[in-house]
Amino acid sequence: MKDIDGIYHAYFQDVYRFLLSLCRDHHTAEDLVQETFFRAYLYIEHYAGGKAKTWLFTVAYRAFIDHYRKQKRTVIKDRSFFHKLFDKRKSVEDSVVIGEEIQEVIHLLEDLPIKHKHAVLLHDFHGLSQKEAAFVMDVQISHFKVLLFRGRQAIRHRKAVEDYE
Repeated sequence: MKDIDGIYHAYFQDVYRFLLSLCRDHHTAEDLVQETFFRAYLYIEHYAGGKAKTWLFTVAYRAFIDHYRKQKRTVIKDRSFFHKLFDKRKSVEDSVVIGEEIQEVIHLLEDLPIKHKHAVLLHDFHGLSQKEAAFVMDVQISHFKVLLFRGRQAIRHRKAVEDYE
């Protein structure tokens, strides 16, 4: 495996986007990214090989869960959590289109149960395999498949209702 500095540069954006999609707050996501890489540095000897991205997403997910448990009573109301994700070299039109697509995804995910939301985000939005995403969420793959199916089903239902209206 690469050294931790190389891992940081290779996966910083992926981990940041993942955490931002979970917590919906830029500053919290930044803090959790730092916590993720700090934990990765401390426990790098426990890394068992395989994909570094999956391992980092697992560390990030657990850092998020720890933070979420501590902050359970806090309600985050900021819905514009992707505003800093755009590459400054992209055109304004690309940014607007991507921003609209992201807002639609946010809207479709907002009422899902948290585990369904996480399953959809990990697999469909962040591109992890079902096995990798199940590992990140610390659930059996069969349970992950159920969560993903139910999350997708709820999104389809919501979209159908909105299209009908």
